[in-house]
Amino acid sequence: MVDLRRIQGPPPIQQGTPDQKKVQPDGNGEFAQALDKAKQDQPELRFSAHAMERMEQRGIQLTAGELKQMEYAVQTAAEKGSKSSLMLLDEKAFIVSVANHTVITAMGSDGLKDQLITDIDSAVII
Repeated sequence: MVDLRRIQGPPPIQQGTPDQKKVQPDGNGEFAQALDKAKQDQPELRFSAHAMERMEQRGIQLTAGELKQMEYAVQTAAEKGSKSSLMLLDEKAFIVSVANHTVITAMGSDGLKDQLITDIDSAVII
């Protein structure tokens, strides 16, 4: 059997169709608006399976307000260049992967006593 691709070469690169719009800067500021919207769209905070398990075991619950506070704290830590952070919220502590917007583990106030926390580059007190 003859491989036609070998004889004919690769398929030609298709040019954009006329109905496809190219992004062009314009005087209306549409690009600036889209950029501002993209900056505002922050990824929501996720919880790893391990963190969910620890929260359930330790009876740790978060209100909607506390969750918003944590999301803001993660965003602030990211802006400062943090990669992994200890976040203290009232009597609760969370280790958060700032880069991934993911809570890695959670501890209550009783779990903080005599503990050594490593591999973090920041701490945020909320």
